[in-house]
Amino acid sequence: MRRQFDEELDKLNTDLTKMGHLVEVSIENMIDAFKNQDKELAKEIMTNDRLINDMERTIESRSFNLILRQQPIASDLRNVTSALKIVTDLERIGDQAADIAEIIVSFEEKHAYRTVEHIPTMAKKTKIMVHEAIEAFIKKDLSTAQMVIKMDDEIDELFQEVKQEVVEIIKENSERIDFCMDFLMIAKYLERVGDHAVNICEWLEFNQTGIVNEQRLI
Repeated sequence: MRRQFDEELDKLNTDLTKMGHLVEVSIENMIDAFKNQDKELAKEIMTNDRLINDMERTIESRSFNLILRQQPIASDLRNVTSALKIVTDLERIGDQAADIAEIIVSFEEKHAYRTVEHIPTMAKKTKIMVHEAIEAFIKKDLSTAQMVIKMDDEIDELFQEVKQEVVEIIKENSERIDFCMDFLMIAKYLERVGDHAVNICEWLEFNQTGIVNEQRLI
């Protein structure tokens, strides 16, 4: 029974790694599509979001089967529970990439990527956060997870900078309000991506210690 559980747990971790890779690719493609105003790539991101959703359902099913059939001990239960939580955050990151891609498809103005100065920086930093959060979970690296959590303050500051930039652009030309609102939405989606990366790191802490947000759960 123990060997069977370990084999199923290995498959679960493999699926999590695959899903993490799909999400990373979505983030990378989203940045490329935004930078190059590649609408076809943006549409591909939206289509591929279904693959991420399918992976979420597969991992959820495997996790529930492990809990119901194997009666895991506390440390095993932490592994399975954290997997269930992390796939939700990964799926949301995929959704955010697809949401930004949908906005990119609607852009008509050239050089949109550089219109709001702090958005490219914000996009690059969230990409790093997602990559490092996934790597931290795979490697069970709590120090990297803490680094990612601290990076979220930078994302929050950049979001405030973007809001201020958008206000200034609207002041100069009120006819650009709809265009600027799209940028504000992109920044908000990126901020949420950072939040989900933080969640992944916090669930890694739970995976290793049974503690999340300074509360012991298991």
